Amino acid sequence: MTSKGKQQYEPILTRLFFDRYHQGDRVISFVREDIQRTATALGIEPPKNYGDLVYAFRYRRELPSQILETQPDDMEWIIKGVGKAQYCFKLVPKSRIIVNNQLPSIEIPESTPTLISTYALSDEQALLAKVRYNRLIDIFLGITSYSLQNHLRTSVGGIGQIEIDEIYLGIDSNGEKYVVPVQAKIGKDQLGVVQTIQDIEFCKQHPKFRDLVCRPVSAQFLADQSIALFELREVEEDVIEIHSEKHYRLVNEQDA
Repeated sequence: MTSKGKQQYEPILTRLFFDRYHQGDRVISFVREDIQRTATALGIEPPKNYGDLVYAFRYRRELPSQILETQPDDMEWIIKGVGKAQYCFKLVPKSRIIVNNQLPSIEIPESTPTLISTYALSDEQALLAKVRYNRLIDIFLGITSYSLQNHLRTSVGGIGQIEIDEIYLGIDSNGEKYVVPVQAKIGKDQLGVVQTIQDIEFCKQHPKFRDLVCRPVSAQFLADQSIALFELREVEEDVIEIHSEKHYRLVNEQDA
């Protein structure tokens, strides 16, 4: 986020929250138009894209410190979509997806085509490509999987518009079928529970996928360019935990 964005976004979200917050609240609702009204009340130029403010704090940044100070020690605020242009702050048990730096890296022969690595348009696309071409979903989950679509934009009932970074379909040796939504994060972007909650709900609602086993995966580049993969699961409503985590290092064939 740019310094200008920070100067706009943090005061707006903080004011929006505290205009509605009462001690003991666990859910605080707002709509997209409240962002414009709050900016006007503060004398701040409203963001050109209201949705980007919500997106930034759902996926990229921690909430402003004043909001975090209202959290009990074992709880955290998340921002959920609850309909078209409708959102809420919701207090849920803490469930951070944090890399275990003590895990060893598993070496895998690099199979990403050089042309793809050279001309990937973004680090996120490069990460998704490496996961795809090196069949890391298959290796990690122990299934045979196929990429169906990346950057799938769709709407989910009770949530609103979402985007899934990539979605795979898979099958195991017993014929069990799976749908695997993947979220990819690079740089300072944080792996978060909100996107996983949305991905799971999409799989539950979609008529083609609701009978498949949903196995959400998160992927993240580490500082040494190895790839951390997490299989996540929902243990109760809006509570996500890490089911398994492995790190993979892509190496030249002769070094594997």
